[in-house]
Amino acid sequence: MAAKGSYVLVVECDGPVIVEVGALGEITFDGTYAYVGSAFGTGGLSRVDRHRRVASGEHDVRHWHIDYLLGASATRLASVETYPDRDIECALATALREAGCKPVAWFGASDCDCGSHLWGVTSRSQLSAIK
Repeated sequence: MAAKGSYVLVVECDGPVIVEVGALGEITFDGTYAYVGSAFGTGGLSRVDRHRRVASGEHDVRHWHIDYLLGASATRLASVETYPDRDIECALATALREAGCKPVAWFGASDCDCGSHLWGVTSRSQLSAIK
């Protein structure tokens, strides 16, 4: 059985890129973003491997909001941090907000009250809030 837990994906954009993100519509991304997610279902943290395959172009099914961003040709998955056996997705989102990161409204947060699980990072030091 795969380990379950929470994770953070850091995604970098090569200049401004407009991405159609499911029901959220067109969103312009530019710079670096941190996405917080959880993986407590059957596959557990193997979900992160799926995100890697989407980012590399090996998998083209778009199920979650993050799939649309990762699947855009002008983006790359820069890093991944996993937190096995820790249900801290919303706590990580709160830490990014408190570090001054800018939310992408409702991105990845349709099942909670966080308002966003994708945060624009203006300084790498903001990422230290999630360590």
